[in-house]
Amino acid sequence: MSDVLKKLVKNSQTAISDGIYEISERLPNSGVDLADSIRNNQHASLITEIKFASPSLGEIRKVSDPVSIAKAMVRGGAVGLSVLTQPYLFSGSPKYFMEVRRQVKVPMLMKDIIIDKIQIDAAKKIGADYMLLIQSLFDMGHLREIDEFISYGHKNGLKVLVEAHTESEFVNSMKTDADVVGINNRNLDTLEIDINTTKKLLENQKKSKITLSESGINSPDDIKFLKKCGADAFLIGSSIMKSDNIEENVRGLVNAI
Repeated sequence: MSDVLKKLVKNSQTAISDGIYEISERLPNSGVDLADSIRNNQHASLITEIKFASPSLGEIRKVSDPVSIAKAMVRGGAVGLSVLTQPYLFSGSPKYFMEVRRQVKVPMLMKDIIIDKIQIDAAKKIGADYMLLIQSLFDMGHLREIDEFISYGHKNGLKVLVEAHTESEFVNSMKTDADVVGINNRNLDTLEIDINTTKKLLENQKKSKITLSESGINSPDDIKFLKKCGADAFLIGSSIMKSDNIEENVRGLVNAI
């Protein structure tokens, strides 16, 4: 496992030990099927991400009201929201997720490095529609079978986004019961980004699930390129969070198609 992945896993272990995922409240999810929203959308389907920091960029935006950011994203046309709940390196929090969940009705993804079922329990409690699993963590044998985590999520009413970066990870993710597969254009070993990762994987491998392209998407031209490559939807965080006008930025990307 790379030093970056080791650090991400260690951060999750620390967050678990610190009680970050001990949630007493229970919120309902949106009740909206994200896959249907993507299939029925005539424009670009964006899942926009609320994250205030990242390992590669450091601080992206000063921590501010996540609800106002979320509402601007939805007004701009996002079909779903991804909210970071990992406090270390990402400045995220389940509390931010819950604040947004109470105010918006679109599907929401709990974005975290999930290594333990306690995090899946938390996802259910905070009203997540989707949870994220990173295929590489399971392929390298550092966690239990990914099927076990997916099944546990499904039993708890959660849908699952499995994220892949390499061809082997993509093939393996398509074999799972994941509801949606994401292609991360960022190499988590080096943190380098290449949106041609999506092109390469979709050219060389058959997809059987709705597929998102993630990371490094900055412009309408990027959206058009990735759509031609076969991506069904686009998870975009940093470029939107850095924007002075989030609503207009999202609208411009949505209208790329």
